[in-house]
Amino acid sequence: MTRPLIVLDGGTGRELMRLGAPFRQPEWSALALMQAPECVTEVHRRFVAAGAEVITTNSYALVPFHIGAERFQREGRGLADLAGRLARSAAHEAQHPVRVAGSLPPVCGSYRPDLFDAAHARPVLRALVQALEPHVDLWLAETLSSQAEVTLVSEALVGTRQPLWVSYTLADQATRPRGPCLRSGEPVAAAVVHAAQLDAGAVLFNCCQPEVIGAAIAAALEALTGIPAAAAGEDVRVGAYANAFAPQTAAAAANQDLSELRTDLGPAEYVRWVRGWIAGGADIVGGCCGVGAEHIAAIRGALAGDRDHRDR
Repeated sequence: MTRPLIVLDGGTGRELMRLGAPFRQPEWSALALMQAPECVTEVHRRFVAAGAEVITTNSYALVPFHIGAERFQREGRGLADLAGRLARSAAHEAQHPVRVAGSLPPVCGSYRPDLFDAAHARPVLRALVQALEPHVDLWLAETLSSQAEVTLVSEALVGTRQPLWVSYTLADQATRPRGPCLRSGEPVAAAVVHAAQLDAGAVLFNCCQPEVIGAAIAAALEALTGIPAAAAGEDVRVGAYANAFAPQTAAAAANQDLSELRTDLGPAEYVRWVRGWIAGGADIVGGCCGVGAEHIAAIRGALAGDRDHRDR
């Protein structure tokens, strides 16, 4: 059965930079939430105007890795609550239906499964969940590099009502001997089954090169066909939202430094990748770091054009 496509938003941090919002390392996108929340609202509005059907709370950087342990203890819950309220307000204003996804980040550092510490991450995730829950329609645990991170998110969400979407980040190498892998080295197929068994309603791939996503989508769909319907395999959506970064080294931690953006991923080029993912079976698409509102508008326009062509 073909399901309607869902269009996500794009990368919040770079869009804040383009607006001239306060932005520096290590706070990254959290700084605008602290000093200029009206800029966060404007970014949400830009993505909604571009056609996004799901906007993501600006809570990705609300972890000690970015804002420091002391500030997180003092302000983390309040800032996460604010992030949820700003996204909900923008969704409420929209002229088309828009859902709010509560962003749950890799607490110990993006791209670095070797730094994962469940004991450290658990109370941070619980605080974010408690603050965001009143405002969100679904949970988006994104840029996760390992199955262990997904397990911990699932534990943190016990007792909440919203569905979980899991988004893994992939190793940026275009080819690997064992097929597409997470940054932990774990095969995509095993990671997808793991997420489905934890009742994820969607499995996506984000914050990696668009070149590696097609193979991951194929591996995900193949893995899901082997899961009995009773285990939710038939109901799990698959999607993708790439970044516009150059390939990252194994020692890199996303947003620890300001990464350069590629010059070959403008809206038209990005749409070509998105069309390939859709042709390969994806039914959720959007953008991550460096993919802006103009990219989302181009995706929406391309999908509308494809539909008009089919309907003739």
